[in-house]
Amino acid sequence: MKEKVWVGVDIGGTKTAVLLSSSPPVVLARKEFPTLPDRGPARALKMIKAGIHKILSEQGLTHSALHGIGVSCGSPMDHNAGIIQSPPNLPTWVNVPITSILEKEFHAHCQLENDANAGAVAEHRYGAGRGCRNMIFLTMGTGFGAGLIVEGRLYHGASDQAGEIGHVRLTRSGPIGYNKAGSVEGWVSGGGMAQVALRAVELARKKGKKTLLAACLKDQHTITARDVGLAAQQGDTLAKQIIQSTGRRLGEVLAILVDIFNPDRIVIGGLAMRLGETLLVPARKIVKREALAADVCQIVPAILGEQIGDIAALCVAMGF
Repeated sequence: MKEKVWVGVDIGGTKTAVLLSSSPPVVLARKEFPTLPDRGPARALKMIKAGIHKILSEQGLTHSALHGIGVSCGSPMDHNAGIIQSPPNLPTWVNVPITSILEKEFHAHCQLENDANAGAVAEHRYGAGRGCRNMIFLTMGTGFGAGLIVEGRLYHGASDQAGEIGHVRLTRSGPIGYNKAGSVEGWVSGGGMAQVALRAVELARKKGKKTLLAACLKDQHTITARDVGLAAQQGDTLAKQIIQSTGRRLGEVLAILVDIFNPDRIVIGGLAMRLGETLLVPARKIVKREALAADVCQIVPAILGEQIGDIAALCVAMGF
């Protein structure tokens, strides 16, 4: 096997994956291991290097076959310098020069990109954003971020901070995200939905109303967005109301993005893939009511699913 190959590295707070491809998005080999960020970066970096060596050797390759390495990770980071700067899910990864470490080890060009931007390119190239000139990809997970495709190209902004819609304050008070009460991330991320659910369950208990989410709070001492989704599937009225309320808040955010960027399509990952139309129908209604160019913008869930992290890292390796 003499063809050139790409290596992707997807670093998350829970797990890290390294993968190999000669024809993205098809994956030839893949290794995954727990990131364990509380132990610092040294262990994970050692396992990343070992994983790349292993997937290359399994294919009968050496590092000379590498066309490029791409690393996808949460922000903040210095994209141009290739330095990870202590993102919330990797608090011990302080100023880690990931690209220079991997370039020294494998003698191949390495690029670093934040996961929202990388996900935007992946969905634009291979997923729900195919064929769009102007697309917004939203990460709707524990946090909330965006990647912007403008005139067919990824848009970084003047200081690589474009797309940080989660940091925008939506209301004067409310659930907290980005350490800011009432922020977009506070209202429409998975973490924000959990905060809203906790308050809603506490209020329901005071009023003597029954909800399946009360059992989650009793057993786990917390409530997650996943709990809300499962309870809604079982017909829980309060859980359905929480999802619809989150959908309406999401619609307010989408209307702002539509008015500012006038995109062909907004592709939403995470909760939008899992909750589907229950979340998106109320969001679309708000967009139609509030946004000037609502009729030309499709609002759809991402379609790459659990593969998106792998494909995104390969897109970083291939370049934008």
